Amino acid sequence: MPISGTLSRAELVDHLVKTRIAGDVATPRENNLSHYRKLANGDRHYWFGLELGSRWTDEQDVLAVMAERVGVNDDPQYRYGQDTIDPELTVEGLDRLAARLRKAADGQQRVLFATGHPGGLLDVHRATAAALRTAGCEIVVIPEGLQTEEGYVMQFADVAVLEHGATLWHTHSGEPMKAILTALEREGRPLPDLVVADHGWAGYAGRHGVDSVGYADSNDPALFLAESEGTVQVTVPLDDHVVSPRYYDPMTAYLLAEAGLSS
Repeated sequence: MPISGTLSRAELVDHLVKTRIAGDVATPRENNLSHYRKLANGDRHYWFGLELGSRWTDEQDVLAVMAERVGVNDDPQYRYGQDTIDPELTVEGLDRLAARLRKAADGQQRVLFATGHPGGLLDVHRATAAALRTAGCEIVVIPEGLQTEEGYVMQFADVAVLEHGATLWHTHSGEPMKAILTALEREGRPLPDLVVADHGWAGYAGRHGVDSVGYADSNDPALFLAESEGTVQVTVPLDDHVVSPRYYDPMTAYLLAEAGLSS
């Protein structure tokens, strides 16, 4: 069921900062810059299933987008120490995501949920899927028997995940989403009208031409670049693995309330 106890916008900002979902986050500056550099140098592990070509080969351009859309420090000479996610940008992202969820609900669209970070975001996606189903959306059931080189593509609580060695697996790869969309096409089933995801699941869906929205951390620039280019519709900046996954509950409640999906 949708999560109850919705916070006001100001209360949510305060909660995000206190739980370090935003504000002074755990990811250090040096890790952020390292990932921006690796993406710019063509390391596809950081491309999140997208095809970035030669458009983002300057890490300073990547930093500029991340400063604008995430709120990290925009000074290229700031190399070590604390970095930040602007909680106001997180809430603005949630507002944009809520508008797209409302559109899905109004149109009773087919929606696919997936996560490459099940330790943090699985229940955020599960609760959102439950709310959309209540609103009349079809939550896409993925084909059976799918796998990639990393493991098996499974679905738990309406959320597609990667399973490896009886464990839900953290992955940046777009291959699991590619496996799902390819199998749907092979079976003659319609593609989703919307993918709600993160990591490579969201990136590959956008690259494939499916409406894609999701979440990303300050050290994961690819989806923010894709949003700036229009390949991904919404990317919400947040720390995607804080101390307790329950810390995301007020954020999810706010999202569903803004989308008109609360009970």
